[in-house]
Amino acid sequence: MAKHRRRRAPRSQLLRWGAVVAACVVAVLYYKPARTYLHTRDNVTARTAEVRKLRRHHAQLQRLVAASTSDAELAREARRLGLVKPGERLFIVKGINHWLKLHRSNVGGDG
Repeated sequence: MAKHRRRRAPRSQLLRWGAVVAACVVAVLYYKPARTYLHTRDNVTARTAEVRKLRRHHAQLQRLVAASTSDAELAREARRLGLVKPGERLFIVKGINHWLKLHRSNVGGDG
């Protein structure tokens, strides 16, 4: 019987190694799909948060538009946001505060 056990021992050890090798092959084959799934899941989570934020902003803008009572008020708000009408030219004037400061000091000195 001792010989019988010795014969089975190498065979069972071979089966164990075969199972370990098979598990490693399965792990290697599932690595890339699992990594892609996790990356996609994280991406979807980030995009969902971004969509929620944009929906809140959109709702806020809709409330702002609904609250405006006239076209003139809506035009003022658009100007404040830096929007221009089609065909208009946008001019950006820099240094107004500096000019006002100099102008006030000149006017104050003359008067």
